[in-house]
Amino acid sequence: MSKTDCDLQKVITTIKRVNRAFKEPTVTTVARGRDPFKVLISCLLSLRTKDNVTSAASERLFRLADTPDAMLKLETLDIQGAIYPVGFYRIKSARIKEICRALIEEYGRNVPDDIDTLLKLPGVGRKTANLVVTLGYGKPGICVDTHVHRITNRWGYVRTKTPIETEFALRKILPKKYWLIINDVLVTYGQNICTPVLPKCSICKVYWYCKRVGVKKHR
Repeated sequence: MSKTDCDLQKVITTIKRVNRAFKEPTVTTVARGRDPFKVLISCLLSLRTKDNVTSAASERLFRLADTPDAMLKLETLDIQGAIYPVGFYRIKSARIKEICRALIEEYGRNVPDDIDTLLKLPGVGRKTANLVVTLGYGKPGICVDTHVHRITNRWGYVRTKTPIETEFALRKILPKKYWLIINDVLVTYGQNICTPVLPKCSICKVYWYCKRVGVKKHR
C-alpha cells in the first residue's frame, strides 16, 4: 500500500463500510458510556480472550461492581466467578483488585489519562493504556493489538516485528485523524475478513491496496 493519505482514506472508509455487517469489539461498546474505569477493566479482561467471552464477563462483573471502591470490596473469588472463563482469570482477578487499590490510594479514585502513568498500574501494558486514553478520554493514542500489527504489516504500510514496534512506526506515519479509530476499524476487520489464518482475500474490498506480505494461503 502507498503511504499516501488518499489511499488510506479510501481503505479506512471502505473497511468501515464493510464492518457495519459485523459486531463491534466489546471494549468499543463499553466505551460508549465514556467511563475510563470500565474501559480499563474490560480491556484487561479482553487480553488473550475471545470477544464474546469478554463481553459476557464484563457484563457480569459490572453488575457486581463498577467503581474502584465497589470492586475492592468484592472477594477475589467473587471476581473470579464473574469473569470466568476469560483467559488467566485468576491472575486477572488479583490484578483488578491491585489496580483498584492503586487508583484509590494513589490517583484519587480517577483512572489516569496519560499513557506513562497508566503503565505504572499493575498488569497494564501499552495496548491497554492506549485504549484507555483513546476510548476512555478521546485523547490521541494508537492502540496496537495483534490485528492492527498483522494487517498494517500485510498491507506493507509498516515493516515491524512486534505490536510495540508497530505502534511507534504508526506514530511516525499515520495521520492523526486515524489514531483514535485505527484499532476499532482493524480489529473488527481482522476478526472477520483479514483473519490470522487463511484471510478472506477473495472478498476483501481493499485487496488491490494490499501487498499481502506474508500471506501464503488465503480464501
